[in-house]
Amino acid sequence: MIPIAVTIAGSDSGGGAGIQADLKTFSALGVYGASVIAALTAQNTKGVTGIHDVPAEFVTAQLDAVYSDLKVRATKIGMLSRPATIEAVAAGLNKYKAQNVVLDPVMVAASGDRLLVPEAVDTIKRLLFPLAGIVTPNLAEAAALLDQPLAKHENEMAAQGEALLALGARAVLVKGGHSESKHAVDILVEPSGIRRFTAERIDTPHTHGTGCTLSSAIAAGLATGLVLHDAIAAAKNYITGALQAGINLGIGSGCGPVHHFHGLWAKSTKP
Repeated sequence: MIPIAVTIAGSDSGGGAGIQADLKTFSALGVYGASVIAALTAQNTKGVTGIHDVPAEFVTAQLDAVYSDLKVRATKIGMLSRPATIEAVAAGLNKYKAQNVVLDPVMVAASGDRLLVPEAVDTIKRLLFPLAGIVTPNLAEAAALLDQPLAKHENEMAAQGEALLALGARAVLVKGGHSESKHAVDILVEPSGIRRFTAERIDTPHTHGTGCTLSSAIAAGLATGLVLHDAIAAAKNYITGALQAGINLGIGSGCGPVHHFHGLWAKSTKP
């Protein structure tokens, strides 16, 4: 039976991030994807021009529809912009005893546009961190969650990961993709210790949807039965390939998306 994963996030009308990126990633990695849409964004490669929140009661209705019928093996959580939405998601995950929860605390789009109201941050930490098998903040998100300066090196990344772990998550992956280091280094912090994941840094301006894609790739790996360390390694390899292939994808006039189907459409991305 094909493994099933669910994404709970916002819709990206440009198709590069959010729900669309998650479903593409699931499909590319052999996982059936279902969705709970928490918000609609008017968005393209140049920025976000509008956000329309889905009423919390309808988020609950989607959660009930999906989890009462499908045998969900992993759940990825992305953009949740309001406390009421976060509360509905937390209640639904508790109700259905969701497993393999990957929480990507999306706060700011690649364009710099803020995607959630400030008061939602505390609600995410209070209600969703304890439900998460892993939380995957980038450098800016980790700093914002802790109200600290941006981590400048790996020791500071690890320290912030440990501080976030103390909020209740079982693991924290602090993503270093936006750092200025030679390699793209992510730091995994668990109660058992710290592990470093590294990959070649791809020189490209087309990074739209990178964080969404990495976290959904981790969820896909967990849905297929990989242990966490292997799911992260596979996801990092996948996003590296997607970034490399995205250089020649040619979508939009701004910060273009990564190529989610680089393994299937390889011929179409050759220069």
